[in-house]
Amino acid sequence: MYKSGDVILTRVQFTDTFEIKKRPALILFHEYDNIVVAGITSNLPMSGISLLKSEGAIKDSVIKLNYIFTISDGMIERLLFHLNKTKKKMVFDELINHLKTLVD
Repeated sequence: MYKSGDVILTRVQFTDTFEIKKRPALILFHEYDNIVVAGITSNLPMSGISLLKSEGAIKDSVIKLNYIFTISDGMIERLLFHLNKTKKKMVFDELINHLKTLVD
């Protein structure tokens, strides 16, 4: 069973091309068979939270909190690694800050 803070390799369908590719993603939370994830990219100029090779990433990357989507269990290829507690807290603090701006 996967849990919050797991970085996984998952199949993602892109809406502009309908192409399915394997991409890393961070599990934020899950209920039943629905898993809410944040996309991860190695395109470093993009905004987000840095994720370094020294933290377990295959290459230096960015966690994109502006790219959140839902997948099912069956779309997950494999677990890559788990975020450390400090990085996980940083992700959720930033996500909370983004959400707070929506109600202010």
